[in-house]
Amino acid sequence: MSKPMTKTQLLAALADAMGADKKTAGAALDAIAVVVAREVAAGGAVTLPGLGKMVCRERPERQVRNPATGETVTKAADKQVKFAIAKSLKDSVNA
Repeated sequence: MSKPMTKTQLLAALADAMGADKKTAGAALDAIAVVVAREVAAGGAVTLPGLGKMVCRERPERQVRNPATGETVTKAADKQVKFAIAKSLKDSVNA
């Protein structure tokens, strides 16, 4: 398995694919991250065409176990971000 792509490598590949410089690619990537975070935090969902869908789900209060002590404690309700992979991406990876 290869190493994960770093942000610098991603920006270089994105700039090359866009035919733009790294600064423009970095601004585009940062803008996408801000928009997605804002929308998901507000309870919405964002579909990234060809990649998948990001959505925020509420998790109710629940009982969890501390693995170190074995003690059962109540964990407060919280939110969790889920990402569902697009079928086209799954198909391209498994081709």
